[in-house]
Amino acid sequence: MNSPESAENPAAPVCSAKGCRADAVWVLAWNNPKLHTPERRKTWLACEEHREHLSSFLGVRGFLKDVVTLAEWESHPASA
Repeated sequence: MNSPESAENPAAPVCSAKGCRADAVWVLAWNNPKLHTPERRKTWLACEEHREHLSSFLGVRGFLKDVVTLAEWESHPASA
């Protein structure tokens, strides 16, 4: 279900879980070593409800590198 903030701000980050439109709270940083250089980080966003499921999905494949809050991720600019 959309929160009022998401409905008013369509650019607000939302969860990456299929069909979920909840506000994102977590960033799951990952990479596929067969496709990406070791330092490359792709990201999925997760709400509280889907953090564990998405982390598990990436973890069993050996892709998950880090899980941090969205606020923490946004406060640390990406390396150039």
